[in-house]
Amino acid sequence: MRVVLDIKFIRQNPKLVEEKAKQKGYDVDIDKLLKVDEDRRKLIEEVDKVRSERKKAAEARDEKKGQQLKKELKEKENLLEKAHEEFYLLIREIPNLAADDALIGKDESENKVVKQVGQAKKFDFHPRDHLQLGTALDILDFENGAKVAGSGFYYLKNEGARLELALVNYGIDFLIKKGFAPVITPDLARAKFYEGTGYLPRGPEAQTYMIADSDLGLIATAEVTLAGLHTEETLSEKDLPRKYAGYSHCFRKESGSYGKYSKGLYRVHQFTKVEMYIYCQPDDSNKMHQELLETEKEFFSSLEIPYRVVEMCTGDLGSQASKKFDLEAWMPGRGDWGEITSTSNTTDYQARRLNIRYKKGNSTEYVHTLNGTLMATSRTLIAILENYQAKDGSILIPKALQKYTGFAKIPSKI
Repeated sequence: MRVVLDIKFIRQNPKLVEEKAKQKGYDVDIDKLLKVDEDRRKLIEEVDKVRSERKKAAEARDEKKGQQLKKELKEKENLLEKAHEEFYLLIREIPNLAADDALIGKDESENKVVKQVGQAKKFDFHPRDHLQLGTALDILDFENGAKVAGSGFYYLKNEGARLELALVNYGIDFLIKKGFAPVITPDLARAKFYEGTGYLPRGPEAQTYMIADSDLGLIATAEVTLAGLHTEETLSEKDLPRKYAGYSHCFRKESGSYGKYSKGLYRVHQFTKVEMYIYCQPDDSNKMHQELLETEKEFFSSLEIPYRVVEMCTGDLGSQASKKFDLEAWMPGRGDWGEITSTSNTTDYQARRLNIRYKKGNSTEYVHTLNGTLMATSRTLIAILENYQAKDGSILIPKALQKYTGFAKIPSKI
């Protein structure tokens, strides 16, 4: 089992770690962790000592002493195993430390808009929301989706299906030009990869669909499978950074109450996503994070969709991220902004859990990993349908997508 933060760092900086955890809203018991760590290290020394004495007894052919030491060793090894378990449970509760320049705040209400690109679109008619538009155009069908799979599932039909495929193909081409290697990942992963990336595969707060009688779950993001790609590997310094464009379906329970803005495609149980994932040297991760953010911005600018960049405060970073930005698109159907992408620098948090290192000279270090959603088709479709609608209910197609769709307009059927 892998740890998260380096225990040596925690021993040397207990107050800092405790304060950084509190900034994220985590109440961790550092004193208890350090006490368990001290007891564990003493037991390791005692076990090593008994093993050495037992070896000497064997060399001296002292059977009586050897049997006594065997019994003592077994008792101490059992205590050590329990100490290890308690230690790992405690240390894995400590979140990744927020970056020193991260925005301090208690929750999402204290996130900060840092930039807006484009103006919120105004119409000379009352705009419809994507659900009204998609249903009337016969491109979006929640009624039959619910009949077949339950609430929160849907069919994309006709031009809607072609529009999603166009978005995926455009997104992959967009990232290939920026040096990302395209990867179609499994839609399932073992529980250790959820835990390794910092997600809960089970329990009351888990959002993962687990497969009965197995250790597998349907992935909520290709971040999980892309992180798993190099688990237990030591990469070469000359091969870094490694940049992947992952295509996958994503599945989320989305249990709980999310309010009036959750209808239609905004919060669904299944959607398609193109995810960016980078492995890099520690000194490069801040630069790589900015690159991911700029890539997301450039992509949505190319679709001519108004958006704003939001910096997440410490209380809204979650356990994995040291720093995080969201993009929110203007959604006329709700008359408000809605999240469409995010990008996080997870530093060595995931790499330590999954044991992903790189060779630097004669030593090895943990890589830094970063993730960013280029585009989730469900929420991108919302932004396109609602921003590109005409008074008659038809939908224009963004110019960047027209060569992928093969059409420039979804004609009105209203």
